[in-house]
Amino acid sequence: MARPATLAGLAPPAAHPLLADDPRYTAAEFPPNKLLYLAQMADALGVDSRNWFAGLALSRTQIADPALRVSYRQASLFARRALQALDVPDAGLRIGREGTIGGFGLLGLAMMTSRTLGEAMLAGVAHHKICGCLLELNLEPLSEREVALVAWPRFGDTELLPFFCEELFASCFMIARELVGPELRPVRVEFGYPRPSYARAYEELFQCEVRFGTPQCRLLIGTPWLARPLPGHNPLTAKQALALCAQQMTPDGGEPHQEIVAAVERLLRSRLRQQPRLLDVARTLNLSERSLRRKLAESGRIFREIHDRVRAERALELLRAGQLSVAEIGSEIGFSDPREFRRAFKRWTGMPPQNARHAGD
Repeated sequence: MARPATLAGLAPPAAHPLLADDPRYTAAEFPPNKLLYLAQMADALGVDSRNWFAGLALSRTQIADPALRVSYRQASLFARRALQALDVPDAGLRIGREGTIGGFGLLGLAMMTSRTLGEAMLAGVAHHKICGCLLELNLEPLSEREVALVAWPRFGDTELLPFFCEELFASCFMIARELVGPELRPVRVEFGYPRPSYARAYEELFQCEVRFGTPQCRLLIGTPWLARPLPGHNPLTAKQALALCAQQMTPDGGEPHQEIVAAVERLLRSRLRQQPRLLDVARTLNLSERSLRRKLAESGRIFREIHDRVRAERALELLRAGQLSVAEIGSEIGFSDPREFRRAFKRWTGMPPQNARHAGD
C-alpha cells in the first residue's frame, strides 16, 4: 500500500456528521506544531503549501507563532491536505524521529526537570495538548513489569491516526532516550491500523517488536524505567514549569476560544492602532461581513465585545508596564483623543486608567 490511510478529499471525515455541533471540534486549543512541521517538510521538498491554508483563517507566518492556538478542525484539515500533496507515506515517522525535549517548550522543561522518567511521562500525558498532540492519551499500568502509553483518535478520526500516532510515538521514544539514555528500548509498540508498506522503518526506529492491526495504539515500556532518576531534576523549576503548562492549557483561565474568535482576536491585536472595522477583519479572513457576523454569533460573541476586550487587555498591559503615558497608551490602541480613551477604559474596567496603573502595587 502506498499510504498509511486513504486521504482522498480535503473535507472533514464524512463519517462524523455531528462534528459541526461539537464545540470541542472548533475550540482553538492546540499549538500549531504539526502544521509547521508539515509546512517545513513541504519547503524542503519544494512543494507549494499555500492552498493548504484556504478557508482556515491562518497563514504561513502565523503557524510559526508559538502563541497561536488552532482547533482540531483546522489542524486535521490542514494535515489531510498536506499528506495528500506531499505523498510521503512515512511523514509521521520522519517528523517524530527529529523530536527533541527542547521542541516541547515549557512541557519539555517540566519533563526534563522531573525527578524520574515516570514523573516526566505523567507530566507529558497531563499536558499533551500544549505541545500540539492531536490524539487522546493515557498512561496505563498493565502489570508489575509493564506500563503502556495509550493513544486513540479524537472524534473517532481514524483516517489521520497513522500519521498522528507515528509522529507521537516516535517523538516520545526519542525524547525518553534523550532523558535516560540510548539504552532505552520499548517492550513492544502496537498500532491499531493495518501494516503499511514501510513497516520496516518502524522496526528500525523503535528497535523492538512492532505489531499492527491491534485493538489499541500502545507503546509499552518496562516499569523499572519509570524509577530511573533524571540528571536534570530540579524540583523548583519543575513546579514552576508545570504551573505555566497548566496556564497554557486554558490561557484565559477558562474554556478555549472558538477558532473564529481566536482568529479575530489575533488580527485585532496586530492592528489596534488602526481601529479595524468588522468589514476590514472579514476581508482579511477571506470572509464576507455577513459570514463573519454569523460565525461570531454562533460562538456567542459579537465583534464590538471582542474588540473592547482586546483593547482593554492591551491597555492594562501597557499601563502595568509603566513606560507610556495614558495619552500614548490610548493612541496605541486606536484612540486619538485621550479623553475618549479614559471614558472607554472606565466603561471596560470600572476604573480610570491611572487607578489601574497602580492597582497591582
